[in-house]
Amino acid sequence: MPRTALIRNGTIAMALACSGLVHAQTPQWTAFVSITPIFQGKADLNGGGDYSADNLLLRGGVSGDFGNGRRAGVTLNYDYSDYSFSNPATFGGRAPWGSVERYGVSVPLSMTLSEGWSIGIAPSVDWFGERGADSGESLSWGSLFTASKRYANGNRIGFGVGAFDRLEKTSVFPMLLVDWKFAERWKLVNPLPAGPTGPAGLEIDYRLDSDWNVGFGAAWRSTRFRLGTANAVANGIGEERGMPVFLRASRNFGKQAALNLYAGVITNGQLRVEDATGNTLRRVDFETAPIVGATFTLRY
Repeated sequence: MPRTALIRNGTIAMALACSGLVHAQTPQWTAFVSITPIFQGKADLNGGGDYSADNLLLRGGVSGDFGNGRRAGVTLNYDYSDYSFSNPATFGGRAPWGSVERYGVSVPLSMTLSEGWSIGIAPSVDWFGERGADSGESLSWGSLFTASKRYANGNRIGFGVGAFDRLEKTSVFPMLLVDWKFAERWKLVNPLPAGPTGPAGLEIDYRLDSDWNVGFGAAWRSTRFRLGTANAVANGIGEERGMPVFLRASRNFGKQAALNLYAGVITNGQLRVEDATGNTLRRVDFETAPIVGATFTLRY
């Protein structure tokens, strides 16, 4: 969610053997685009003041089936977040940052092995920065490594590790990969794609009699970005972290389109400002913040 991909993606990155792909058959390509507006309402800052944010997430990419269980793809990412602060006393009464952008590309690769196992790797490169930040100092990079097993009944479970260099900080986190039907209409799934902002989280999904299904989920998210050269902490680092807890309602329109609606809150939230080398200068918790969002995805 917020500053996070709310895009529903049942498969989180996968992986590999690039040399095998080179000699594979002509792939069958599938493309997609998605747009996700998200509004985060006002959240009170400890020490005084409040803030809110308007966000827009854009995704687009292609994936190809090379046969024999081998897949590869490319996904382009763009996020825009416009922050609004009111009297943030802990930050000296001045907004710690303004508009933040993310540009990125990931290359998920996967291979199916014997007995239902598959492995994957999804390297990615992203630029996270406030407008006016030095792009050369805004680079984040890393990869997801995954392994999962699919059973004869269609259920899937696995594990993964993400490792990312995130602006003067290295993040390594484990994650559970799951797509498990435990009752006639109920499944446990990963709601969000994993990546440099955090692991995938968990969601309970319920299929309705109509074309709709609903879910309840939670995840952990952290976004770090380079501050602008004109910021009070020039070339410093800003960070927003928290746990989105949300309700979702989704509908597919054939195989080509899908709509996901979200509403929820961000809990355990915190904002940080660090100097250019990653030393913490300011840290403030914020109260529970409401969020609403929607994702429209088109496949062709």
